Amino acid sequence: MNARRCVAALLAGVALLTSDVSAMAGPISAKGEALGRFLDSLDVEHKWPAGVHVNWETGQPDGRVVRTPGKHTHCSAFTASAAKRLGVYLLRPPEHSPVLLANAQFDWLGGAGARDRGWSEIGDAVAAQQAANDGRLVIAIYRNHHDDKPGHTAIVRPSAKSDAVILAEGPEVAQAGGTNYNATSLQRGFAGHRAAWGKKREVRFFAHEIALPAG
Repeated sequence: MNARRCVAALLAGVALLTSDVSAMAGPISAKGEALGRFLDSLDVEHKWPAGVHVNWETGQPDGRVVRTPGKHTHCSAFTASAAKRLGVYLLRPPEHSPVLLANAQFDWLGGAGARDRGWSEIGDAVAAQQAANDGRLVIAIYRNHHDDKPGHTAIVRPSAKSDAVILAEGPEVAQAGGTNYNATSLQRGFAGHRAAWGKKREVRFFAHEIALPAG
C-alpha cells in the first residue's frame, strides 16, 4: 500500500471512530445521576410484585383479596408512585382505579397532563433517553388497542447506551410488570405488547421537569 492509500485508510478509520463516539445520547448529567439513584432507591425488583394486591404507593402487598381477573401487574402504580415522590402529578388512585390505569394514563398524558400539569411529549426514543440523562422524569407508555385489556408503562432511566443501541432496543427503563426490572431495555420490558416496540413502535414518551439534589 502506498503512502497516499495509507493516509486515506487512516483518515477513514478516524472518521469511523469519531462517528461511533458521537452517535450517543449525551452524557449523564449530575441531575441524571441523582435520578438514577432515586430509581434505585425504589427497589422495584422487590416491590409491586405481580399477582397480588398491593398498596399502589408503597408497592407492598396489603393482604387484600384480588377480585378482578387478569395477571394483576402494577406498572402504572409504580410510575404513579415514583412521580408522586418526585412532586409530580401523574394520574393515580383515587382519581382512577389501579385497574387499566396505564391506558388511562396514556390518554391523560396527551390531554390534561400536557395541558394543565406540565407534561410534554418527546418525539423519539433517543430524545427520551437524552431527557432522562438530563435528569427529567420520562414516562414510556403504550395504550392497548382494546379498552378492556391493559397497556404498559415504565420510567426511562439514565443510561450511556449509544444511539444505535437505543434505536434497536429502546431506552433503558425501570418498571413493574410480569417481571420487575430496575434496569432493562424498553424492548425487553414491553415484550408482552408487540406493537409497543415492534414494527409499529406505538410506545410514546412524556417528560416532566423535576427537582432532585445533584449531590
